Amino acid sequence: MSSQPVETFSVEEQRRKLDVEDATGQLERAQWVLNSPDPPGLLQEIGIFPILRWGRDYTVSEFKNDLMAGLTLASLSIPQSIGYANLAKLDPQYGLYTSVIPPLIYTVMGSSREIAIGPVAVVSMLLSSMIGEIQDPLADPIAYRNFVFTVTLFAGTFQAIFGLFRLGFLVDFLSHASIVGFMGGAAIVIGLQQLKGLLGIRHFTTKTDVVSVLHSAFTSIQHPWSPLNFVLGCSFLIFLLFARFIGKKNKKLFWFPAIAPLVSVILSTLIVYLTKADKHGVNIVRHIKGGLNRSSIHDLQLSGPQVGQAAKIGLISAIVALTEAIAVGRSFASIKGLPH
Repeated sequence: MSSQPVETFSVEEQRRKLDVEDATGQLERAQWVLNSPDPPGLLQEIGIFPILRWGRDYTVSEFKNDLMAGLTLASLSIPQSIGYANLAKLDPQYGLYTSVIPPLIYTVMGSSREIAIGPVAVVSMLLSSMIGEIQDPLADPIAYRNFVFTVTLFAGTFQAIFGLFRLGFLVDFLSHASIVGFMGGAAIVIGLQQLKGLLGIRHFTTKTDVVSVLHSAFTSIQHPWSPLNFVLGCSFLIFLLFARFIGKKNKKLFWFPAIAPLVSVILSTLIVYLTKADKHGVNIVRHIKGGLNRSSIHDLQLSGPQVGQAAKIGLISAIVALTEAIAVGRSFASIKGLPH
């Protein structure tokens, strides 16, 4: 009999609590209507130029830090972009071109302070693998180059569509394990592909699957290779690892591992030039065409039976580049304890 009053009291108490919460919510909504914030502008709503938001509070100290970061990135991107052009089976100057313009555009359109925009190893290797099956870079290098231009145009178009329609959420359907596996597998395949340059092997597979690369790596040892190429490559590899170790031990020397790749390029170039090592089996980049890059709009192949294949490869490249960029962004977010 005593349970009945207790139950009635509990229901009445819950009703009063709900009435109080409802009145509080109505008061908050009334205050929000009376003091509503200004609606965002068109550019802010679209989000094309984030610089319009953070540029208002930009300080001189931030500019100094960004200037140092930019110099560090520039010293790192020069040797990297040459290597990425080599992976894509293009002339080295195209790697330099693509490492200059994208960061300038990303300055006003980007929202991440950690992502470096430009050519990346995974996409470069993907382009050479997929396009190489359609157009042989050795048989007709000009047609191969023009097809790469067309594919990258489609890739950029698809990436612009991803950004305008906020389709980055599609990557959320990929699990963390799949992204980590993708990045780790790509790093392994890229590392194995570099055995060609490290050992001076002339006949190596252009395929990107692990089985083909491993098979080519083991069978290529039986072919002639360059010991001097191996010694020079391993020496500067040890130098890069040492520079990274120094940078981790002493935070004030953070710039040392950043400029180490550029220093390696300069020193190795001087060594090869002074010792004439290229005449004794050491592979070199050869001639890099100077001057401004001419417009490639007339080189695009937007007609013919290969347009559909170019669009398909461009879509795949855009998705892979988006996945890699988000994986890098999430990695830095995890390090800094920020939400993903």
